[in-house]
Parts: sequence; C-alpha cells; structure tokens
Amino acid sequence: MRLTLVIGNKNYSSWSLRPWLFLKYHDIAFEEIRIPLYREDSKPKLLSYSPAGKVPTLLDGDIKIWDSLAILEYLAERFPQTQGWPEDIAERAQARSLSAEMHSGFTALRSHCGMNCRRTPAAKQLPDAVYTDIERIGQIWQQCRQQHSTKGPWLFGQFSIVDAMFAPVAFRFFNYQLATNPEAQAYINTVLENPAVKAWIDAGKLETEVIAAFE
Repeated sequence: MRLTLVIGNKNYSSWSLRPWLFLKYHDIAFEEIRIPLYREDSKPKLLSYSPAGKVPTLLDGDIKIWDSLAILEYLAERFPQTQGWPEDIAERAQARSLSAEMHSGFTALRSHCGMNCRRTPAAKQLPDAVYTDIERIGQIWQQCRQQHSTKGPWLFGQFSIVDAMFAPVAFRFFNYQLATNPEAQAYINTVLENPAVKAWIDAGKLETEVIAAFE
C-alpha cells in the first residue's frame, strides 16, 4: 500500500522536510498531502490525519505515525535497506543521541532563525543564546566529519536519519550566513547540493502563503 506523508508549507515547515527528505533520498514512493499552516481551517484538516493536529504525519494503511523522528524510525524499520542508523553499535548510539539532541534542543536557533526558503541569504543580529547553539552544532558536524570522512560525505559517512534531522539546520546556516568551521561548512554544502533538498527549496520558493511570524 502506498505511503502518504502529510506536510505543512515547504517554505516554513522544517519538521516536514525531515521525513520527506528521507523518503526522497531512498526513492520510496509516497503520496504527498500539503496543508498550509496557521489558517482557520488548518487545525481541523490536520486533526483529520493526526491526533496531535500537527505535521508531519505518515499514513501507512491503517497505521498513523506523527512526529518527525518517530516517522524516520518507522521508515527505517519498514524499509531496512535504507539503513537508517549506522551498523556499528557505538556509532548507532551516537547517531541516536545526536538526533534526539536535535529533536529537543537548539530552541534559540529555531526561534530566531526560522525556516524560510524565500529569504534572501543574509546575516542578522542574534542574541547570545543563538551563538551557543551555533557553536554546538558546528562542533557536532566537525567531529562527525573528522571521524567518518573516509566513508562518505554525510555525518556518519552514508546518509542516515541523523542527516535528515540536521538538514533543515544546514539550510538555516546558509540562509542566515552563520559562520562555522571548515568541516561543518563542507557538510552544509553536501546537504544543499542534494537534489531532493534543492527540489524542496525550489518548491518552497514558489509557495504564495505568508506566515508573518516566520518572515
């Protein structure tokens, strides 16, 4: 049965990008339902697919999975050929820890550097808490690339769930011209040069909805 992924605006919804990218990267067929967010009818429409009333939601027959990380975990189990996590147990533990850190952390960066595909890349004044997040993320990317550079261009060499989790952050670094170390910058380039990421950004730029809070 064909999968269905319910997403929000591509211009704004970084959480929707994560499972969408994983599906596209692995060429897994799915139907896409896009529900523009923060409208009067947004919540009722979202609740018809997910009890949480949020995006993304994955539908697989009668199975509903909401929350980006939960969807990614489900897809890795449903399609084991994707190798969602590194094979090595220590690397797998680290990748899971980093994905969870992304999932629950970096709130300052998310609050002050929102996802916006239409934004002209430029720096802006940011509070100190954002620079703390920037430093930590740059450290994560640098350490992962130093440890796994011989295995491929992604954080653990081959594309995995942790890359899907950090992909929107890489776009934020570019879009807000956030300075970082050379290894982290090379990783940002890897993400932005991916055809699926490019396709998402191009689609986001074509959207006409405007959410003032994210502009």
